[in-house]
Amino acid sequence: MTETLTWVFAALFVLVMIAWYLTYTAARLDRLHVRLTGTVAALDAQLVRRAEASVELANSGLVDGATALILAGAAAQSLETPDVDGEIREAVESDLTEVLSLTLTPELVDHLRLSGPLGEDHLDRLSSACTRVQLARRFHNDAVTDVRRVRRQLVVRLFHLAGHTPMPVTVEFNDEVPPGLER
Repeated sequence: MTETLTWVFAALFVLVMIAWYLTYTAARLDRLHVRLTGTVAALDAQLVRRAEASVELANSGLVDGATALILAGAAAQSLETPDVDGEIREAVESDLTEVLSLTLTPELVDHLRLSGPLGEDHLDRLSSACTRVQLARRFHNDAVTDVRRVRRQLVVRLFHLAGHTPMPVTVEFNDEVPPGLER
């Protein structure tokens, strides 16, 4: 009788440990998904901030008309594209980065720095926004990597701990800080 009771308690202990492990893994995966949601929001906010800084520079009157038109057009396209995870958004953000790199020539940056505190303020704001976009994209891609690593585990797949949540993907676009704006 005691031998049977020992086996029952051993089996019960094993079942409790398995249940604890599954609960722990599900909670960890949930925390990672919450973190991922936060990084998506942060990346979107930084992209909007960069586009707004570009529009402000274009509308400041400190750059020539053609440059202002090109900057404003690329920034407006960025502000009008709502999806962070889509390929269209990645292409639009890469285009804005390219436009910034092409229009903010060293001569224009020097002109803006010499134009007074307003030009300096616009350059600082744009430089800060570009750097923050880089950081936000890196944080997001790190969060995606962490989620994907946990979701590849056999236990997670076997017990469907991720539910019906789609597999997250990294965001890849050109986010280099234009040469004249590097700190």
